[in-house]
Amino acid sequence: MSIKNQIITDRLPRHVAIIMDGNGRWAKKQGKLRMFGHQHGVAAVRDTVEGAAELGIEYLTLYAFSTENWNRPAIEINALMELLVNTISKETKTLMDNNIRLNAIGDIESLPGRCNKNLKAAIDKTAGNSRMTLTLALSYSSRWEITRAIKNIAQDVKDGKLNATEINDSLVEKYLTTAGIPDPELLIRTSGEYRVSNFLLWQIAYSEFYFTNKLWPDFRREDLFESIVSYQNRDRRFGGVNESTNAKHA
Repeated sequence: MSIKNQIITDRLPRHVAIIMDGNGRWAKKQGKLRMFGHQHGVAAVRDTVEGAAELGIEYLTLYAFSTENWNRPAIEINALMELLVNTISKETKTLMDNNIRLNAIGDIESLPGRCNKNLKAAIDKTAGNSRMTLTLALSYSSRWEITRAIKNIAQDVKDGKLNATEINDSLVEKYLTTAGIPDPELLIRTSGEYRVSNFLLWQIAYSEFYFTNKLWPDFRREDLFESIVSYQNRDRRFGGVNESTNAKHA
């Protein structure tokens, strides 16, 4: 039986988030510069997005560029931004053909002008698509997001738009960049690293984690399918007790 056939289609996670890691190490193994790995990572993005849509995943979020990545050498950042511009331009038609809506979270205004413009154009063009929402986390970090939310809440309290007694989990979520998107049930990280790297810290409070040693450029839809089979074999209790599981092991 293929790995895809092991997936229970009525128990899919609505939202899968992925920390795409390992482009640089993959390139080093080939004796190439880091940018070579980033370029080949695009194929992994394409196949993973198509695989998620094929299954019926509603939301897919990819950690593409963190706020900390701005500390990389300028030559790499410039090449990454150029790659992002070209990829968005080339893939917009594919998103339209597959009824996929593009979204972005992060400090988008900090992106270079041409990159920002192409990204917003693609978001606008795909806004009416409904099969799946693909979110790119760009110039994103969770600490930046939470700090931004706190500032906006404080400002609204100061302006009399909000009473401090109204602040609760649900209200905070409305101030996050992911407002309106369900929390990810499954978080995948490639490259064998075991950390979340400042990604969706609020949203992954109850996510299942899946770590793979594969470097991102080698990741394909079959690896996504394998992660979902692993997810479906877990007992999600959200701090409670699953009575059937408890009885089984009593």
